[in-house]
Amino acid sequence: MIIVPIKENETIDKALKKYKKKFEKTGTVKQLRARQAFEKPSITRRTEIKKAVYKNLMHSNIEI
Repeated sequence: MIIVPIKENETIDKALKKYKKKFEKTGTVKQLRARQAFEKPSITRRTEIKKAVYKNLMHSNIEI
């Protein structure tokens, strides 16, 4: 359960914003989307490797 402490003069908009941020950090929406359809472990691993290679290329381009 997510608990958002609210200060005395804080608006509901700010409290909702805090709640949304905390909810996003938990990763429940990502997890639900991943569980909608089964993905083979080999495909999951392949996509992770592709992402890592892409990040590595982007990082090396910035240093040049």
